[in-house]
Amino acid sequence: MTGALLGIWAHPDDEAYLSAGLMALAGRAGDRVAVVTATRGEHGTDDPRTWPPDRLAPLRERELAESLRVVGGAEHTWLGFADGTLGEADRRPAVATLQRMIEHHRPDTVVTFGPDGMTGHDDHRTISSWVTEAWRRSGTPAALWYATLTPEFHARWGSLNEEVGLWFAGSPPPVTPVTDLAAHVVCSGDLLDVKHRALRAHASQTRALETLVGTEAYRSWWSTESFVAAERAVTRPSAQAGRRRPGSTYAGRRRLRRPASA
Repeated sequence: MTGALLGIWAHPDDEAYLSAGLMALAGRAGDRVAVVTATRGEHGTDDPRTWPPDRLAPLRERELAESLRVVGGAEHTWLGFADGTLGEADRRPAVATLQRMIEHHRPDTVVTFGPDGMTGHDDHRTISSWVTEAWRRSGTPAALWYATLTPEFHARWGSLNEEVGLWFAGSPPPVTPVTDLAAHVVCSGDLLDVKHRALRAHASQTRALETLVGTEAYRSWWSTESFVAAERAVTRPSAQAGRRRPGSTYAGRRRLRRPASA
């Protein structure tokens, strides 16, 4: 389906929400799977007094390791950037590093955020820009796919997305018709169990949200994974840039994620 797969993301849990099923399928097919994560998500909490960065970062490292184990294992690399600062980082060495990663792993498919950053998070948008430039500079024959959403996803989950404040202000979410997708993974049966376990491994970010919406709704919510080829992606201008803030944001403005006890 993908051949050798390389996912490049901003925070731990991005890879689970958007590509756990795809990674599991690639591994089952005997294809090499690798993941690159730009930051350790050390600001991904609404309780920084209990979970300061130097305590949360090691927890999120362990969570990511377990999540990748659940999907079948993957080579992993940290880029070492501070959470919430990608937009302020020096672009040239970042792109050069990612170009070396692509050339080293020699993937058949690279997956990352689209220019929209999925939720509008500035870290997400920045990593998309870096990956796209690195992919182009590398001259690789690998396909570049952006994570996206379908009209059906928005129709089914729109009210819940709004309830939890998933989208940053002024950042319209991506939408791509199924007929325009490069890949559309529908997780069901044991594959859905794997995806759910991969998300649960990121307990500091997912436990409170699953409790809020209920297990069955949470399992179904992100049970599909959609990707559009970079050259087919359509970027829609937003009214204003997504407000910059640290941490991964699948729980949105309510900051529903609570780190589990270490």
